[in-house]
Amino acid sequence: MITLHHLNKSRSKRIIWLLEELNVDYNVIAYQRDSQTFLAPAELKAIHPLGKSPVIEDDGLVIAESGAITEYLINKYAADSLAPKPETQEYIAYSQWLHFAESSAILPLLLKMFVDKDGCKTNFMAAYADAEIAKVISYFDASLAGKTYLVAEQLSGADIMMSFIVEILANNNVLNNFPNLARYNEQLHSHPCLLTAGDIEAKYDNT
Repeated sequence: MITLHHLNKSRSKRIIWLLEELNVDYNVIAYQRDSQTFLAPAELKAIHPLGKSPVIEDDGLVIAESGAITEYLINKYAADSLAPKPETQEYIAYSQWLHFAESSAILPLLLKMFVDKDGCKTNFMAAYADAEIAKVISYFDASLAGKTYLVAEQLSGADIMMSFIVEILANNNVLNNFPNLARYNEQLHSHPCLLTAGDIEAKYDNT
């Protein structure tokens, strides 16, 4: 059975959604952030040296990083349904979005969050983050023009990975200015397994 080490208010909600879509047996071990520092607890370091979440255990393997977990689970349990066929243009686009979610897309959003949380005037960082966020959102929105999903007109791991970016934008009331993203957000929430993942996440959040 797959074990997901899940941290409240983290990116591992995506992995819960994926596991629900895969309809595989899994269990969740939940961890809570420190109420003062908002950091993960030290217990997670017993699972992986970085002490971060999500991490899964499956068949003796310990796998960290959301993108790697998503690729592993889909390749093993659902290669025919949640990913395009390898060596196709659709697969290249799929791979791009998997990696974009945890690189170009998330970095400026995290920088913005850190700048806002710190509350200090910056010489460079705040303006850089805002400019990069605008670039990312515009690219993301334009990529969805006339499309239901990111790749091959069907739900894939790319959509599951990018759902965290959409959630951040929704929480910051940005989607109303980007009609393609707003429509895409509604489409993602039409999937019962995403709603189930939200319920499961809420159940394990003790804050």
